[in-house]
Amino acid sequence: MMHGRKPHRSKPVLVVVGGLPATGKSTAARTVSRELDASYLRIDTIEQSLSRFSAYGADTAALRHAVSWGLGYEVAYAMAEDLLAQGLCVFAECVNPMKVTRDAWAAVAKRTEADLFEVELVCSDPVEHRGRATSRTVDIADLELPTWQDIVDRDYEPWDRDHIVVDTAGKSVEETIAELHDVLDINR
Repeated sequence: MMHGRKPHRSKPVLVVVGGLPATGKSTAARTVSRELDASYLRIDTIEQSLSRFSAYGADTAALRHAVSWGLGYEVAYAMAEDLLAQGLCVFAECVNPMKVTRDAWAAVAKRTEADLFEVELVCSDPVEHRGRATSRTVDIADLELPTWQDIVDRDYEPWDRDHIVVDTAGKSVEETIAELHDVLDINR
């Protein structure tokens, strides 16, 4: 007898949803992870929590430096590994801008024997992307959103391996979510 709990998948699943800011990552990943009963890790939430911690007397400059050099990602890798080791499905949502971050997620999946889905959300229409970047609202307390110029100037390395690409340009949120569901093809 199951008492309202969903059966576990036969294998843990790690879905890493990356892409530049304002491409729709948070909205799509949060919604699809909830619909698939998966854990959701958001780098912005982790990094902002670490930054707020400096208000408690921590060395603000040192902590902000650590965050800018990847502390939030390191925390997320460890959290994802713990969740995957329990056989859970994990959605990690982050910019994932460099080969080193992508390789680190792949290493987490390998260590936990999880299926890995690497997804990049893009917005191929620069006018639409800029409009999203300049009109979106903050959903994390005290988070300073990047400006359009910050997004344009951001270091973002091209992918060096196959991955799933979802272009959100000209699509509604619902269409993007449906496409993400379709391309992931994860057992529900």
